[in-house]
Amino acid sequence: MAGVITASEPSWTAPFTGLSPRQFNKPVTALRREGADPVRKGRPWSLPLEDRVLLAAAYWRTNLTLRRLAPLFGVSKSAADRIVDHLGPALALQPRRRFRTDTVLIVDGTLVPTRDRTVAASSKNYRYSTNHQVVIDADTRLVVAVGQPVTGNRNDCTAWEPSGAKDAVGRTTVIADGGYRGTGLVIPHHRDPGQSERPGRKEKHNRSHRKVRARAEHTFARMKTWKILRDRRRRGDGVHHAMLGIARLHHLTLAD
Repeated sequence: MAGVITASEPSWTAPFTGLSPRQFNKPVTALRREGADPVRKGRPWSLPLEDRVLLAAAYWRTNLTLRRLAPLFGVSKSAADRIVDHLGPALALQPRRRFRTDTVLIVDGTLVPTRDRTVAASSKNYRYSTNHQVVIDADTRLVVAVGQPVTGNRNDCTAWEPSGAKDAVGRTTVIADGGYRGTGLVIPHHRDPGQSERPGRKEKHNRSHRKVRARAEHTFARMKTWKILRDRRRRGDGVHHAMLGIARLHHLTLAD
């Protein structure tokens, strides 16, 4: 059965990936160079690599069920499922290993509604969610690391280290909001007991801190245009792979 959507028609790229055709070709070329499309024995993939990447990106972008998305590409639901499982880890953003000595990072946690209750918990958004610790470069605004998901009922200060985000950044300077008290990160000044207001110097520092820290919220807003981060249905590591894959594609939109 022939599909309706194909990467060979550039007009489909932007609606289903948020990328221009030139931007979309970059991860396809990288995956081919990394060996994601080898000549293998047995049954070949039913779609070329470009269409498989488009299918995975469309799944993240639209959050359509695979039963609905697969016919648009002319494949079965099970074939679409295998494509997403295969390309999810391959598209994942690789965490940055080294940082300049003057690098400043920003960390914040975001909740992703997740139906897999083995990794989720009822959270302050009144849904079963996972907490993802996302670290961005304050200068470039690029995501440099995403921690492993922890249950959504964990506060950011308790999720910071178990998620692996702390180990990913090492000794690099990291700023965060007031929810990270006791972690050793750079957080806003709090009023001392008995104080009605902060001293002017501390208030000025807090204003500057808020302006920089807001870049993390802006990053979350852009990443959550990928609707799978509003309601993740599948089980297992898929939610983590989706976060990392979306972060990688998000970088391409900032590069131009």
